[in-house]
Amino acid sequence: MPKKKLAWDGLSLSDKEHQTLLDYLTFLSEGKTERKSWRILEQWAAKAGFIPLAEARSFSGGQKISLAVRGKAGLLAIAGKRPLDEGFRLIAAHIDVPRLDVKQRPLYEEEGLAFFKTHYYGGIKKYQWTALPLALHGVIFLRDGEKVEITIGEDEEDPIFTINDLLPHLAKDQNQKKLSEAITGEELNLLLGHDPAGEEGEERVKQAVLHILKDKYGVEEDDFVSAELEIVPAGKARFAGLDKSFIAGYGQDDRICSFAAWKAIEEIEYPEWTTVVLFADKEEIGSDSNTGMKARYLENFIAELLTLQTGTYNGLSVRRSMANSKALSADVAPGYDPNYAEVMDKRNAAFLGRGVVICKYTGSKGKAASNDANPEFVAEIRRSFDKEKISWQTAELGKVDQGGGGTIAQYMAVYGMEVLDCGVGILSMHAPWEISSVADFVMLMRGYRAFLTSSV
Repeated sequence: MPKKKLAWDGLSLSDKEHQTLLDYLTFLSEGKTERKSWRILEQWAAKAGFIPLAEARSFSGGQKISLAVRGKAGLLAIAGKRPLDEGFRLIAAHIDVPRLDVKQRPLYEEEGLAFFKTHYYGGIKKYQWTALPLALHGVIFLRDGEKVEITIGEDEEDPIFTINDLLPHLAKDQNQKKLSEAITGEELNLLLGHDPAGEEGEERVKQAVLHILKDKYGVEEDDFVSAELEIVPAGKARFAGLDKSFIAGYGQDDRICSFAAWKAIEEIEYPEWTTVVLFADKEEIGSDSNTGMKARYLENFIAELLTLQTGTYNGLSVRRSMANSKALSADVAPGYDPNYAEVMDKRNAAFLGRGVVICKYTGSKGKAASNDANPEFVAEIRRSFDKEKISWQTAELGKVDQGGGGTIAQYMAVYGMEVLDCGVGILSMHAPWEISSVADFVMLMRGYRAFLTSSV
C-alpha cells in the first residue's frame, strides 16, 4: 500500500493559525450545546459584517447575510460575482453532539438521594457516561414564557454532576453482560443531591433541590415540561500528547468542521461564486425536526437571496440555483486506531496526521442511506487540494459489514447539487472526549477555504 505524505511534513503555522488553534479550544469549551455554538458563530459573523436576512434589502457585490434557525442552526452567505441562479458553493456542517437530555418529568428521590432521569441523544456508548464529571447546560421556559438559561458545572466555583457506576467488588453479574447492556438507558440517572436542608415531610431531598432551583432560577417542577436541558462532560478542551499534537475535547464531531467552515468564510470578501456555510442541528438523530437538515431552510434561504438579488421570486430559478451548486458535507471520519485495527479496511481508512479526509460515500453495508459522490466532482476537489498543497486522503467508515453511518450529504444531494463528504479523522468518536490532529485541523481550514474561493 503506498504511503501518503504526512500533513506534518513541511507544515508551517502562521501566527494567525496558532491563535486560531487557541480560538478553537475556546469554541469547544464554550459552545457545548447547539444553541451556544450557534450563538458564538452568530456573534462572530456579526463582527465580520454579516447582517440578518430580515434587515437585508439587496444581495450583491460581496454583501454578507446571515439567518438564524430557531437559535439552534443557521446559515451565512456572501454574494458572489456570478448570478446566484448559476449556483453557489456550500459547506454544511452540524453543531449538535451526542449527549444526555433531561426528561420532561425528571426529578425524583430514592432513599435520600435526588436524581434527574435522562434520555440519551445520538449514538453513545452508555458506559462511557458513568463516574465522569458532568455539567448541565440549557434553557427552561417558565409558565409565563420567560426564558431562563442554565449553566452549572463549568465554572471552578460550580458543583459538577455525575452518574453512578457499580463497584467492581459487586459487579459479578454486570461483568457477564454485553458491553452494550451493562449500563441501560434508564440507569443513566444524574445525581443531584442528598441534603434535606431542613425540609419536612416526604421526599425532603427532592423538595430541597426544588427550593434551590426556585431561589436561583425561579423554576418550578412543572417548568421542566418546557425545558431543553443537556448533560455534557464538564471541563475545557485542551491540547493532548507530550508534543501537544492532538486536540482533546467534547463535541469535535462535528464542531471541528463547523469551526473550520466558519474560518474559511470569515475573511472572504467578494468570491467568484456566492458562498454559503450552513450549521445544522439534529444530525445525530437523523436530521429530523424543523432545525434538522431535512427541514427546508437551505432552500428557503436561497429563495430569499434570489428574491433580494433579482427583485422577484421565481421558483424555477431557485431549483436551478440548487441544482447548479457544489457542496462539501463537512463531517468527520473515524480515525484509524491500531488498538482496534480489526474493524478497519486499512487500505481505505482515515489516518491522523495525513490531512483532510474525503469520503466518496458513507452509509452502512450496501451504501444504504448514503450520498455516493460523482467521480467528476471528486476529481475536481482533488485538483483543488493539490493545487493549494493541501494534504488529503480518502476513507470509508470501516469494514463493509462492520457497521457504518451517514451524514447530511444525502439531504443536499436531493436538490441535484454535487456533494462530497469532507472532514478529518477523529479518535474515540462519540465518546465524551474526542481526539483530533492539530495538523489535520490546519489542513481542513485551508481546504475549506480553497473550495469556497475556487473559480471553477
